[in-house]
Amino acid sequence: MLSRDDSRPLYITGGQGGNGGHGHSHGTGGPGGAGLGPNVNIHVQQLIAHNLHAGLASQQAFHSNIQASQIINHCPPPSRIFQGRRNILDKMHYFFTSDMGIQHIYVLYGLGGAGKTQITLKFINESSSHFSDTFFIDASTIATIDTGLKNIAVVKGSGDSLQDGLLWLASRVEEWLLVFDNTDDPSINLNDFIPQCNHGNIIITSRNPGLRVYGSHSPVSDMEEEDAVALLLRSAAQATTTGTMLTATEIVKALYYLPLAIVQAGSFISKSQDLDGYLTLYKKNQARLLSEMPAQTHDHYAQTVYTTWQMSFDRLTQPAAMFLQYCSFLHYNGISEQIFSYASEYKFRSNGPSEDDLREPLEFLSHFLGPSGEWDSLQFSNMTNEVQAYSLICIDTEKKLFSIHPLVHAWSQTTDNLEKYLFNMGSILGMALSIRPPYDVQLGSLAMCPHVELALKMDAQVALVFKEQYGLILWEAGKYKQYEKLLEGVQEKQKQGLGDNHPDALHTMGNLASTYLGLGEHQKAKELNATVLEKQKQVLGETHPDTLLIMGNLANTYSHLGEHQKAKELNFTVLEKRKWILGDNHPDTLLTMGNLASTYSALGEHQKAKELNATVLEKRKQVLGDNHRHTLLTMGNLANTYSALGEHQKAKELKATVLEKWKEVLGDNHPDTLLTTSNLANTYSTLGEHQKAKELQVTVLEKQKQVLGDNHPDTLLTMSNVAIKYSNLGEHLKAKELNATVLEKQKQILGDNHPDTLFTMGNLASTYSALGEYQKAKELNATVLEKQKPGSG
Repeated sequence: MLSRDDSRPLYITGGQGGNGGHGHSHGTGGPGGAGLGPNVNIHVQQLIAHNLHAGLASQQAFHSNIQASQIINHCPPPSRIFQGRRNILDKMHYFFTSDMGIQHIYVLYGLGGAGKTQITLKFINESSSHFSDTFFIDASTIATIDTGLKNIAVVKGSGDSLQDGLLWLASRVEEWLLVFDNTDDPSINLNDFIPQCNHGNIIITSRNPGLRVYGSHSPVSDMEEEDAVALLLRSAAQATTTGTMLTATEIVKALYYLPLAIVQAGSFISKSQDLDGYLTLYKKNQARLLSEMPAQTHDHYAQTVYTTWQMSFDRLTQPAAMFLQYCSFLHYNGISEQIFSYASEYKFRSNGPSEDDLREPLEFLSHFLGPSGEWDSLQFSNMTNEVQAYSLICIDTEKKLFSIHPLVHAWSQTTDNLEKYLFNMGSILGMALSIRPPYDVQLGSLAMCPHVELALKMDAQVALVFKEQYGLILWEAGKYKQYEKLLEGVQEKQKQGLGDNHPDALHTMGNLASTYLGLGEHQKAKELNATVLEKQKQVLGETHPDTLLIMGNLANTYSHLGEHQKAKELNFTVLEKRKWILGDNHPDTLLTMGNLASTYSALGEHQKAKELNATVLEKRKQVLGDNHRHTLLTMGNLANTYSALGEHQKAKELKATVLEKWKEVLGDNHPDTLLTTSNLANTYSTLGEHQKAKELQVTVLEKQKQVLGDNHPDTLLTMSNVAIKYSNLGEHLKAKELNATVLEKQKQILGDNHPDTLFTMGNLASTYSALGEYQKAKELNATVLEKQKPGSG
C-alpha cells in the first residue's frame, strides 16, 4: 500500500456580493464587486477548485455553503493498488464500532512511507456509512490544523474560527470522523485541537510514536510478504505467475517490505518491463532508485522514499542528526546506550590515539556529559526521543536497545562525509570496547559483535589498539576465522612499526596462536605459542603475567594435542606462579585451576577433577558471577566429570542448565554452545534416550559444519558421536561408513595417536563387532590398546 495523498488547496468564495461597478458608456451597469465573504482553504485530494462567483447575497451564500459542505465531507479514495493491512483494518473496525457513547481516538504511527494515510483512507472507504461527516485535516503544522478546523466552522455555518470549528464538533452529538493526517511535528500539542467531548471519532496518523498516549493505536511498519508481492506486481503492471511471484518475493525482501519503496520499484519496472533485472540494478544503484520520483503514480504523495526521510532528518537538532548519522555505521539492530556511555569514559594510553586524533568523537560525546564530566542518561534519552519522534529509530524499552529500519540505515550512509563518520563511529566503538568491563562477555559476543563486523566490512581506518579490541569481540563470539584475518593485518603493521619483539607484537602473536587453537589447527598453535613464550621470557621475564598467560595457553594446546601429561606439568608450574603473584582467587589463577581439572579428567583422574572443578566453580561464581563464560565452562566441565563418574542424571541436569545459559549469553550457534549441546546429547544416549540423542547430534553437526567447517576437530568428534547414535539405534552400516570417514580425516588432521582418533577407532571396532566382522574388530581393538599404552607414539 502507499503512503499518504497530498491535498490540493481549494478556494471557495462566498458571502455578500460587493458594490456594483461603474456604468459603461453604452448604459449598462458594471459587473458586481468581489464577494466579501470568507475564503475557505480546504485541503482535499483529486479535486479541482472552482471559484463560486457571488450573485444575490442570500442565494449565493446558501448555495456556497451547500457546495462547500459537500466538498469537505468528501474523502479521497485509497490508492487503486492498495493491498493488505487486514489486521490493522479489522482492529480499527472493531474499535470504532465498540463502546458507543464515548469519543474514539485511534493512532496510526510509523516510519514515513509505511502507508499510514492509505490505511486511513481504506478504512474510511470501507466504513463511510458509519459516519455522519468526515473531516480530513492536514496536521503537519499548526497553521494547516487551524485552517482545517476553521473550514469546518465555515461550511457548517457556525462561525469562521478554529474555536468555532471545535465548538461545532463538541456540540454535534453524532458519529462524525475527524482525521488529523501527517501529525509529525513533535512540538505540536495535539490536545489543543481535539474536541473536548464524549462523542465523535478521531484518527491520527503520525511518525511520532509519542502520540500513542491519545488512544488505541497500531504501529504501521513493513507489509506481510504476500501483500508486498501483490503490491509490487500490481504497481509494476506484471502478470501474477509462479515465476513473477518468485522474482517479486526476492525484490520485496531487498526492500524490507516498505510500501513506498515497493511502489517506487514497481513504477520503475512498469517502464522498463524488466522484472528479472531490477534486483541487480537496485543493488548497484539503491540510492538513485529510492530517490527517483515515479512519472506515473497512483496517488498524490509527492515524496520519494529518501526525500520523505530527509524532511524528518532536517528537523533534528545537531546532536540528534549526528547520532542518527553515526548509528548508520553500526549494525541496524542492537544499538545500546552503553556503546556511547562507555566511550565517554575512555582513558588515553601511550600506544593509542591522542586527544587530537579523537577530537570529533569527543565533541559528540560531550553533548551527553554533565557539568562534572559524568555521563548524563537523561540528556541522552532526550536526544534519542527526538529521533524516535520521527520513527527514524525504534526503541526496545525492555532490552534498552535501539534499532533502525534497514532502508533508513542504508539511506543514512549516503553522506558526503562517509569516511569521517565511519572513522568517528569506529573510534567510538573501539573506545567503548576498551572500557567495557573485562568479564562482560555477553555484551561482547551478542551485542557488540554485529557492530564490529560492520566496521571491519566497511574498513574503518581506526587505531590499532581499537582493532585489537574488535578482535577480542570476534574471539568471544567464536568468529575465529575473522579474528585470524584481523590479527594478521594488525601483526603486519606492528612488525613494521614496532619490530617482532615488542611486547604489543608478542601479545598479538599470542592471540593469533589462540585463534589457531580455536580453528582446530593445534600444531600451528603449539609452535607459535612456543616461539612467543621464548621471546616473552627474554623480553618480559619468566614471571610476567603475559609470559604466564602464554605458558597456560601452551599447556592448553598440549591438551588439545593429547599430550596430557605435558599439559598437567606445565599447568602446575603456571598455577604455582599465579597463586604467588596474583593470589588464589584471581580470574587468571582460577583459569589455570580449571585447565588443570580438565587435564585430570583427560588422564582418567575423575575424582580429582570433580573436586577441583567444584572448588573453581564456587570461586568463579563469587568473582565473576553465575553467567560469565568461564563460570559456565567450569559448570560444563563439572557436568562432564559427573558423566565420567557414572552420575548421569546429575550430569544431564547440569548440562541442560549450562546449555540454556550458553544460548542466553552467546547465542545458539556459538562453538561453546554447540559443544555443550553435543555433550548433552551424549548423556541422553547414556540414559537410553537414543532417538533424542541422535536428533540433537545431527543438528549440532550441521551447525558445526557451517560455523567451524567440515574438518574442524570438534566437527569430526561430533560426527563420531553421530555414528555412535546410529549404532545405538541398530543402524550399524551407517555407523560403519561414518566412522570410517571420520577416522581418515582425524588421522590426517590430528595424527594416528590423538585421543580423538583412538576414540573413533574404538567406535569403528565396536561397529565391526555388531556387523559380525569379528576379526577386523579384534585387530582394530588391539591397535587402539597398543597406542594407548604409556609412552607409545
